[in-house]
Amino acid sequence: MGTRLREETETKPKPMINVGGKPILWHIMKIYSHYGFKDFVLCLGYRGEVIKDYFLNYEAMNTDFTIELDSGVVTSHNNHEETGWQVTLADTGEKAMTGARIKKIEKYIDGDLFMVTYGDGLADIDIQDLVKFHKSHGRIVTVTGVRPASRFGELETNGDEVSKFGEKPQTKEGLVNGGFFILDTRVFSYLTEEDDCIFEGKPLERLAADGELMVYRHPGFWQCMDTYRDLQLLNNLWAGRADDKELYFDRISKGRGAPWKVWG
Repeated sequence: MGTRLREETETKPKPMINVGGKPILWHIMKIYSHYGFKDFVLCLGYRGEVIKDYFLNYEAMNTDFTIELDSGVVTSHNNHEETGWQVTLADTGEKAMTGARIKKIEKYIDGDLFMVTYGDGLADIDIQDLVKFHKSHGRIVTVTGVRPASRFGELETNGDEVSKFGEKPQTKEGLVNGGFFILDTRVFSYLTEEDDCIFEGKPLERLAADGELMVYRHPGFWQCMDTYRDLQLLNNLWAGRADDKELYFDRISKGRGAPWKVWG
């Protein structure tokens, strides 16, 4: 429900918060689309009707058009770039946790593999390479491991003397779950439709214990949108502004734009 972004999520779900004038959900879908994956299932919960309305009116809101008021005929004058997208909007319940949401969309999954990610994280991840890695090991689940930026300056000390100060480095404590999963459909046997089924809880713990969980190491950009400060950072990165971007200065200074914008 995005409670830490309450000023934004009073009227819309977290994935519909704008980054650079577009919902963060759109940015996530553009990453997948760039690598040829255009068949989406959106697991709707809190204020899911806002997401339904967005896609129901997507054509009208993203193109110029003429409407004949007598007949209701609409003529579009230009095309948006999101060609070939197929979007299934599935109501998985306002209170359902992550595992329950995945289980509830089992009927929409064709084939043996599918991908899952959260509605609030961006990365310059190579999805094709992720798929290749998953197919190489044959286990049920691949999770993308990332090293997020620290929110604090790092101090290296010699006794009480500071020997080195680093501004907002990437954490050295190890990898964290960055989303961007690939799942074999065998994963559904680890899940239930009960609302309290948390994918990151017992299901992933059991998968790890069974030797069915592998990690894809992504050393590049990754940023979640948990707080208003995170939202400001993402908007600044999209706009190429100098604010609060120490980790990504080199990319922006070279005019390459937002780190996650892998599409043209």
